[in-house]
Order: sequence, then C-alpha cells, then structure tokens
Amino acid sequence: MKWRVVLETDTETGDWAVWCPELPGCVSAGETEEEALENIREARRSLSKTRSH
Repeated sequence: MKWRVVLETDTETGDWAVWCPELPGCVSAGETEEEALENIREARRSLSKTRSH
C-alpha cells in the first residue's frame, strides 16, 4: 500500500522532517531527503507491526 508523505526542511538546521498525514504518530526525520524517506519507511513498517498486535 502506498502512503502520502510530507517532507519539510528545517530552515535553521537544513534537516528534513517527514510524516504521513493519514497515519497519526508516523513521523521521522533525517539529515538528507533520502535519509528522511528511508526513516519514514521504517517508521511505517514499525507502526504497522505495532497496530497489528
């Protein structure tokens, strides 16, 4: 299943924040856009496992 993600840069640090609006609590960050996207994928997997138990 595909989920929409929102990416936003922090103007002070240059880091990236990322979250899935349809999945409350599914948020992450990274120093690069690529790292943030990988981190949100892992957060989605972890959240799915948590909610299925």
